Amino acid sequence: MADTANYIAETNKHLHPEKNIGWRDVLSLCAHYWGQQKRLLGVILMVIVVQILIDLTIPITSGFLVDRVISALNGEASYDPAYTALFLLSGATIGFHLFRWIRFHLLHHFLTKAMDRMLRDGFGKVQRFSADWHATTFAGATVRKLTRGKWAFDSMTTILWYNFFPIFLSICGLTALIAYRFPLIGLMFACVVIFYTATAALIATYYVRPMNIKAATSDSAIGASMADTIMNNPAVCAFGAAAREDTRFHGLTERWRNFCRRAWDRGSDMFFVQKLIWAVLQFFLVLAFIQMVQDGRATPGDVTFILTANLLVGSYLRAIGDHIRMLQQSFSEIADIVDIIRRPVQVADIEGAAEIAPRAGKIEFDRVSFGYEDGATQLYDNFSLTIGAGEVVGLVGPSGSGKSTFVKLIQRLYDVQNGAIRIDGVDISQVEQASLRRSIALVPQDPHLFHRSLAENIAYGQPEVSLSEIKEAARKAHASEFIENLPLGYDTLVGERGVKLSGGERQRVAIARAFLADAPIVIFDEATSSLDTITEKHIQDAMAELMKGRTTIVIAHRLSTVREVERILVFERGRIVEQGDHASLIQIPNGRYRALHQLQAETEQVLL
Repeated sequence: MADTANYIAETNKHLHPEKNIGWRDVLSLCAHYWGQQKRLLGVILMVIVVQILIDLTIPITSGFLVDRVISALNGEASYDPAYTALFLLSGATIGFHLFRWIRFHLLHHFLTKAMDRMLRDGFGKVQRFSADWHATTFAGATVRKLTRGKWAFDSMTTILWYNFFPIFLSICGLTALIAYRFPLIGLMFACVVIFYTATAALIATYYVRPMNIKAATSDSAIGASMADTIMNNPAVCAFGAAAREDTRFHGLTERWRNFCRRAWDRGSDMFFVQKLIWAVLQFFLVLAFIQMVQDGRATPGDVTFILTANLLVGSYLRAIGDHIRMLQQSFSEIADIVDIIRRPVQVADIEGAAEIAPRAGKIEFDRVSFGYEDGATQLYDNFSLTIGAGEVVGLVGPSGSGKSTFVKLIQRLYDVQNGAIRIDGVDISQVEQASLRRSIALVPQDPHLFHRSLAENIAYGQPEVSLSEIKEAARKAHASEFIENLPLGYDTLVGERGVKLSGGERQRVAIARAFLADAPIVIFDEATSSLDTITEKHIQDAMAELMKGRTTIVIAHRLSTVREVERILVFERGRIVEQGDHASLIQIPNGRYRALHQLQAETEQVLL
């Protein structure tokens, strides 16, 4: 259970921001999407007003009908006015439902369009968050927040415009009608409505909502845990840990069940209290009206009017309590997507940023200083380096020495604190990020493949290319052999993250993708570190083909990968401590590269 508690705490820290989000933030976001369809919203509100006006005639025509029927029964008048009242009542009922039907259709169009835009904005924002944000955020919970927030927006919009607005108009209209005929009863009616509504709001806010927030937090933790465990199923299987993961997950679901049950119980408590309050208030209200009937100040039709109005308002007030409860729950769920949409992008394009289209691929680090946010010290301090156009450079050094950070800074996954990075003389902080990254072809150690066809994965950087171009890129990457042996060939789905392919096959797909990208700069990030000797030879041949005419950076732990490059940079704690080709570096007495080379040679000898 301690493990479960820690997991919940970590989830709260990263995923549940309600403490910083208030009703103003939520309503501001909702208003933004409502405002995108002002004309349609205006039409919906007009239809609602017409519907409510028709609804208000029902108690009046009901009382009119009763008085006319009694008059006819007493011989004081004919039945014609009674029939007229009946037709008016029936017409009002049909008109009410007709406009309700129109309102439904208009609201459906309004909601689906607004939800679509909200989901697009949330997804687009997540796509542009920094590498740090993605590294510390559960992917499964992010998906859950976006989808749950979309439906919470639907719920809030429906409650506020489709329920609260017409209920408010109806109650105000009925209270005004009652007050016009019976001022004292009207005043009592208004007091009852205000007291009931205020009580419901207070109970929902201070009694029901806190438990709803805890239930939503636990729900986010469940989503995060499911995604994390399912995505790492190979590790679960490898260590025979399925039962242990079951126990962990059961702890999360048990926690959610307890919070959810208590939240629902509190909702039931609120419902009971509301009914009790309404029963007491209704008793005194009807008692006062009965006294008026006894005194001869009200007719049977007035009785029908008041009782009908009372039933209508009672149903509205019961609905208000339910809607307030649902509104509080929706607030807890929409707060997550509000946090996503309003959160600033950590690495943003400047206003009016132009596209970059480098041709030569010269890279310059000019007195760059950089440190990660959670780092105690800066990794790079006044760091300068130039990589010439078309030069092939290898980066070696122990883990944490700054090699991968060097590549991330070139891609502008992070902004430097001081100095500048330039490509072909252009400061990358001043250009459009998308165009910058299209100018750099990356082949990582663990290629990121989509659960799509091989053809789509290879053409990801240039989706408009033809199948013949895709096949040519695969041939250059030595990937065509295994692809053409598959039953569906280039239409084969690779599975989530490419799990249906071996490590070497994924690498060759990534290299084929880089060929099609045709970028002037190519980066190989540990591209052969986990491959067998035969597969490594195929990959190295493909890498050599891709390097031709391009500025190339090769990050390697296996020094055999960089043996033939023009210049090797030896990193240590964010500094370049040695540089040169393999032959010159291996001759430096007590040199860092020489030590790495000897250590690796000894390790390989032991393994043999």
